[in-house]
Amino acid sequence: MRKYLVVLFLISANVLLAQPGDPGGGGNPTVPISGIELLIGMGVAYGITRKWLRKEQPKD
Repeated sequence: MRKYLVVLFLISANVLLAQPGDPGGGGNPTVPISGIELLIGMGVAYGITRKWLRKEQPKD
């Protein structure tokens, strides 16, 4: 049973990570948001959240 689950996981992971073909037939498609902008945005959101939570803590 476990062997079947591992095979099913490997097959589904391969299908889920597959990229669709290029509908335009070639060229370099532009990406509106690249990975670095996502990392910067997540860092800013994390910093704001930490500052907001630290402000709410009562001082002893």
